[in-house]
Amino acid sequence: MMSSHDVPRTHAKKRIALIVLGGVVGVAVGLAGVYGIGRLTGNAAADPACQASVDTARRMAPLVRGEVAAVSVANAPKTLPPLAFRDGGGAQKSLADWRGRTVLLNLWATWCVPCRREMPALQALQQKLGGKNFEVVAVNIDTRDPEKPKAWLRDVGVDQLTYYADASAKVFQDLKLIGKGFGMPTTLLIDPSGCEIATLAGPAEWASDDAVNLVKAALGT
Repeated sequence: MMSSHDVPRTHAKKRIALIVLGGVVGVAVGLAGVYGIGRLTGNAAADPACQASVDTARRMAPLVRGEVAAVSVANAPKTLPPLAFRDGGGAQKSLADWRGRTVLLNLWATWCVPCRREMPALQALQQKLGGKNFEVVAVNIDTRDPEKPKAWLRDVGVDQLTYYADASAKVFQDLKLIGKGFGMPTTLLIDPSGCEIATLAGPAEWASDDAVNLVKAALGT
């Protein structure tokens, strides 16, 4: 039989257990947000402008495995906002400039440790599949010395990717507002209609067979 002295102790133990459980859940959710663990479910209904994108996303879903297992394929593709940035010459660019092509949009920064390993893989993906139907669009979001990102790219051996930058980092904030920006790197696969068909928060081995097959599925090849 439980004594009156045991009751407060039992309640205290229950409270501690709940606090610990809440902390574990919080850490798991936090990791999912930063590193893309699990699946992003998206909204229930696709954007009317993205109806054709639904079939593309379904075609890709079985290929989310291995090196791209953390990619979240959209179950309800949406049109992305008019994300804006600049090219290496300072000319204004936006996603609309790539309408009619599939784009792998990657946001990176020199202070992002995983980006250092991922960037050469993105260049390799561009070399394998880049052309009139597909381009890797890697956008730097460093906000200070504009020459530092270019030196950083040379240091990691990346010289075949077109340079794009947004010194204000607004492109990242715009993605954050729609639940697509969680940390660095952030990557979105966008179809020719400007609809987001897959998202990844965190790095991936984009030069791997798994990644190449996933992108080929997006291209319908």
